[in-house]
Order: sequence, then C-alpha cells, then structure tokens
Amino acid sequence: MFSIGPYKIASRVLLAPMAGVTDAPFRKICQNFGAGLTTSEMVTSNTQLWQSDKSRTRLSRIPGSDKTPFSVQIAGSDPSMMADAAQQSVEQGADIIDINMGCPAKKVCKKLAGSALLANESLVEDILSTVVKSVNVPVTLKTRTGTSQEHKNATRIAAIAENAGIQAIALHGRTRSCRFKGEAEYDTIAAVVREVSIPVIANGDIDSPAKARDVLDYTKASAIMVGRKSLGNPWIFQQINAFLNSGELPAMPTVAEKKKIILQHLRGLHAFYGEYQGVRIARKHFGWYCENIPNTKPLVKEFNTLETSKSQTNAVYEFFERFHIYEEKAA
Repeated sequence: MFSIGPYKIASRVLLAPMAGVTDAPFRKICQNFGAGLTTSEMVTSNTQLWQSDKSRTRLSRIPGSDKTPFSVQIAGSDPSMMADAAQQSVEQGADIIDINMGCPAKKVCKKLAGSALLANESLVEDILSTVVKSVNVPVTLKTRTGTSQEHKNATRIAAIAENAGIQAIALHGRTRSCRFKGEAEYDTIAAVVREVSIPVIANGDIDSPAKARDVLDYTKASAIMVGRKSLGNPWIFQQINAFLNSGELPAMPTVAEKKKIILQHLRGLHAFYGEYQGVRIARKHFGWYCENIPNTKPLVKEFNTLETSKSQTNAVYEFFERFHIYEEKAA
C-alpha cells in the first residue's frame, strides 16, 4: 500500500493511461482484477473541445467506483489552459489530476506537449506549479527518462515536480525518441526514487509477475504500472498482486472464466458507447483477447465484419464452443 495525497492505494499494481484504450469499461475490468489505480485516457487542455462525444466519454467515471479515486489525465503546453482543464476536470468529478509529459506520439509532441515538454525544464516547472496551485486535489505526473538517450533529465524533472507539489511520479523507462522501441531501462527510475521522497511508479515492459517483482526490487519504486500487457489480459493485475503477496502464481482464468470476462467487457462497451460505436471499439478488444489463443485468426477476421452487438455476443458463444473443439483435438 502507498498513498497519493489523502488516498490510500491498496495495490502496488496500477493501470497505465493509454489513448484509445483506458475508457471506463476497460478501467472497470482492470479494477475488478485488482488494479490499484486506473487513469482516464488523455484529454486535451483545450476545454473548448470538450463538448465532443470523445471528450465526454474520456471524462466519464467508472459507474459504482465511488470508493476508488478517479484520476483524469490532461495534456497541453500552456500553463493557464492546463490549470483551467484541471479545474474543470475536478468540477466534473476528478479526484486526482495526472499531467501527461510522457506521450511520444507525433501529433502530441508537435504541439510541444507530452514528452516534448522535457526539453524545456522552465516550462515544465511553470505548468506543474500552476496546475498544483489551481486545484485542491492531488496532482501527479506521467513522464519519461528524457528526450533522447543523450539527454536524460528525469532526475531534474522529478526534483522540479516534487518542489512544485506533485504528489507522485509515474516514470516510463524510455526516452521520447525511443517511443516504444528497444527495452525499457530501470537505472534512471532507481535514480529518481533516490532523488525524491514522493512515490515513484515504475513503468515500461512490465509483462509478468516475475518482472514486476524484479523491477520493484531493483528500483525500490512504490508501485509499478502496466500498460500494453494488459490488453486482452486484464487478469495480469490479479496475477501480479498474488505473486507479490505470496510468491506463488495463481492459476490462469479457465476457458469459461475468459468467456465470462470477454462478454462482460463487450457488453460494457456496447452499453457505454451505444450500438454503432460500441460494436467498432469491441473489435480491437476481442482481437487482443484472442492474441494468446491458438487458431483464432479466422475468428477475429469474422468478428470484425459483424455490425450489431447481438451478433458479437453470439459470436463469442460460438467461438468458445469451437475453442472447446480445438482443445479436445489438441488433447
């Protein structure tokens, strides 16, 4: 357990905010499996754009999750706009504001937001201090080790953040120029842990319970953050929590349990987004669930042609009937 401001976070395994992924239905699934904190998809600091359906859904709290803090991630490069976005997020129910200084996407960086900000430490300080002063809830920071391998400044950014009143730092072990290529490194994360007294959350390439334990042991971070490995694999939070607590790996979900999880997720998407958009968003999640199941490429291709929520749920039932046949043949 660790704390972010007044909030006690029971699990040391958090869900990384991911654009196009960490909507309310996915956050709910991960939370059910033991993610200690989940954060919204990134929203722009330009609140004039918040009237779109996309922005409204990104600012939606998980239904029935009042006991868990709602963290909203904002991105931008203008301190006053960031402060305004933070204030409006709090008015709409945010318990924690997370500032994005880690996104390496070109469309974000070309606006001098996300990880592009790491090249301007004075602007970083201005943004962080302005946002912290503008709200009465904890403010956290998601960032990277620097702009490039030759220009790593995460320890200085961390010191700036702590001095500005940031309550926790999530640090991805890659630079902006690395994007998601190569392997994440944890030496910089360990150095940041030694630099500051606020919680540091290690992020990057944490893909198994053993890796989670090793990263925590090596960096001495307060927690770890799982991103891409949770796609189609939300039970990874349960797996990691159990391993950290007991040193033993729990059994993976059975076929019947996976079927129940997938149906719950798809129905959540259909209800949250409505028929048209929910069906289309469900396609990528179904594909992720099937990535580690053999002989499913034709089924995913077929699923991607379906146009209604009913046909998608029926396809899942049919798929698992076929999957039992595959298992029997393999036996």
